[in-house]
Amino acid sequence: MQKELNDYGIRVHPHPAEIAAKDWDSLLLQQRNPTPFMQHAYLVAMQESSSAISATGWKPRFLSLWKDDVLQAACPLYLKDHSYGEYVFDWAWANAYHQHGLNYYPKALIAVPFTPVPGSRLLARNAHARQSLLQAAIALCEQEQLSSLHMLFGDEDDMAASQALGLLQRQTVQFHWHNHGWTDMDAFLASLNQEKRKKIRQERRRVSDAGVTFRWSLGSDISAADWRFFYQCYERTYLEHGNAPYLTPDFFKRMQDTCSDNWLLFVAERAGLPMASSLIGVQGLGTSQGVAYGRYWGALERVDCLHFEACYYQPLQWCIEHGVQRFEGGAQGEHKMARALMPVSTHSAHWLADQRFSNAVENFLEREGAGVDNYLVHLGERNPFKRVP
Repeated sequence: MQKELNDYGIRVHPHPAEIAAKDWDSLLLQQRNPTPFMQHAYLVAMQESSSAISATGWKPRFLSLWKDDVLQAACPLYLKDHSYGEYVFDWAWANAYHQHGLNYYPKALIAVPFTPVPGSRLLARNAHARQSLLQAAIALCEQEQLSSLHMLFGDEDDMAASQALGLLQRQTVQFHWHNHGWTDMDAFLASLNQEKRKKIRQERRRVSDAGVTFRWSLGSDISAADWRFFYQCYERTYLEHGNAPYLTPDFFKRMQDTCSDNWLLFVAERAGLPMASSLIGVQGLGTSQGVAYGRYWGALERVDCLHFEACYYQPLQWCIEHGVQRFEGGAQGEHKMARALMPVSTHSAHWLADQRFSNAVENFLEREGAGVDNYLVHLGERNPFKRVP
């Protein structure tokens, strides 16, 4: 499908592979906050592995803007018939629509499936192209008579474009760790107040006293056997909570084949046998902008505090030893503050076709936003450090 808007040619793609990888990734690198999860190979893997497809409630409608056959802007867009796998919750909005005899689904979503990592969503060469891309997304929603459009975990440029077009703004909270130049794990722990320092040491001791040790592998050094073992752990954890995993084995096989440089794997062993693992996304290693992203974990055995060790303490120790500047802990989780991950604001933008509901949601977001601001102040009063770094 191709149309025109603001001198741009608009194309709608049922598969991201219709956009050349070199064009997409080149545009991504021009953004303020690129992440590995917006890479072409990652988004293609979501679809070709059958993880994010129409059958799972993610109908791809990637948008691109062109001028003289040169890609000017693009974004991942999905039509959704549910709100699972998003991490910015709008179930109450859907219920309100239902109670008034209106359909909330399908809706449109500009996001990376199952990946609550903040970063650039509207890839564009300039602010005009970015705003035009968002206008094209709204026009698509109007054409297909969708209830709404939602852009999740966008960066400053994305939010500026959405504000210029009058979209509603929403704030949520995540917890991120920042490296303040600690030379080793002991130096990091010494910066914490006594209560938090003692708690972390006790939790780590419980894992080591249980006979658990860890090893890590990065990028192409992660073996095929370790990738298979990781999926066994990941799947087990989902099934124990009564759900099938969002991501298929083929998705992680594609990560091994096409995106291995963006992954760090920790494997926990006991008596020489693997028994748990955590998979961490990485970017910019060896630079002053290195980032690690807590993503997935699972265990085949229960050990007290193993989750904290695998998902926080091992990655933080690795980040310190390798000069990584930031570790993002994923969605929600106030308990992360006890591990020195501090609260940060994340942002989304929302357009609702029905003006009555848009007004109601706007009033709700004003109240919610005030509550989030108060929550951030409250969290700031519980700083785990001896002194604010």
